[in-house]
Amino acid sequence: MASSLARVFARRLHASARRSALSQFNMPAMSPTMTEGGITSWKKKEGESFTTGEVLLEIETDKATIDVEAQDDGVVQGGSKNVQVGSPIAIIAEEGDDLSGAAEMAQKASSSAPPKQEEKAPEPPKAQQEAPKSQPTPEPSKPSKPELPAGDRIFASPIAKKLALERGIPLSKVKGTGPEGRIIREDVEKYKAAPEAAAATSSQPPQAQLPDYVDTPVSNMRRTIGSRLTQSKQELPHYYVTVDVNMDKVLKLREVFNKTLSEKDKSAKLSVNDFIVKAVGCALSDVPEANSAWLGEVIRTRLTFPSPVATPSGLITPIVKDVGSKGLATISAETKALAKKARDGKLAPSEYQGGTFTISNLGMYGVSHFTAIINPPQSCILAVGSTEATLVPAPEEERGFKVVNMMKVTLSSDHRTVDGAIAARWLSAFKGYLENPLTFML
Repeated sequence: MASSLARVFARRLHASARRSALSQFNMPAMSPTMTEGGITSWKKKEGESFTTGEVLLEIETDKATIDVEAQDDGVVQGGSKNVQVGSPIAIIAEEGDDLSGAAEMAQKASSSAPPKQEEKAPEPPKAQQEAPKSQPTPEPSKPSKPELPAGDRIFASPIAKKLALERGIPLSKVKGTGPEGRIIREDVEKYKAAPEAAAATSSQPPQAQLPDYVDTPVSNMRRTIGSRLTQSKQELPHYYVTVDVNMDKVLKLREVFNKTLSEKDKSAKLSVNDFIVKAVGCALSDVPEANSAWLGEVIRTRLTFPSPVATPSGLITPIVKDVGSKGLATISAETKALAKKARDGKLAPSEYQGGTFTISNLGMYGVSHFTAIINPPQSCILAVGSTEATLVPAPEEERGFKVVNMMKVTLSSDHRTVDGAIAARWLSAFKGYLENPLTFML
């Protein structure tokens, strides 16, 4: 996408360290996968001063919304969206510098950006193009001028887009009051349709009022997920190994632990997923070959266990670090805290980068079995289904059978790094820890 240069001017408040010329402030790369970002808001108003270390602006990346701190003192105004990494978003000057060249510098930076590709109108049918000249073509009626030129982007916050979609409000008719005319939530809430537009709508037949489809803009996060997982499914040689795990002892131990925890803190509660995370960490310690990554020329196997497990929360996988040496209560507290930050879009890069193994748990939704796509450069992802009461043979029982709580898990592995024997060994270790959870305490 073409970058958009914000008309932002900042000047230093301290003259002790002067610069000789104006300089550009470019869009920073907040993560290795970030190619462009949107300035969701400036934290400082026009003309308001800031000091080093203060939050200057908020950037929306493909993973989360991140605050950017000021590196120097200054004064700022304005904002921008869909700016490529490395593209200029501000002009910086020192106190006393001549700002006459700032406008020219901003214009030059904007003109250096690649132009937006305009959509071509569909060509008329061939028969229409070759119509005889003797037959005059009636002059088409001139359409009324739209409020927003065709092809122009509408800058709006994600919550504003969602609210407008729910209320059926066209964003092109909403006047934005945010930075650089960006439409924010308050603009949509205060929007009222013009009387003539409401009358025209009411006069239309019922079937014309409601469209038969809804278009939802693709977010940066969704676009990145689609690209990476498509590449993973096409390039990585996936294979799948499934086992059934008896969860009777885990459920009983969880009940005892939760009863003890509730006496100290009523909000504290262990989930089945906490036991799964702990078992994954222990199994990877036993079979470190599954804790590897394909890097092209080498296979990197982590002999230590720094950050092995990522637990999904929505569309991003925050990292629970060093689970092998942590207790269940600590894992539970960290998982809940990271899940909340992920939902709020406030994860720091260090909290979602560097994972070596992913857990995808859909058991709480009643899904009994599924397979998951590996998140490269990781080599494995574990798909966890629901725990269900199952009849199994039991020769020791008088009836010859019994009911146990079984959970089905499927390990997706990259055959370049983890062959079938390694996957089987890892699943055997994982199954053993969950079917004998007291080994967590050893």
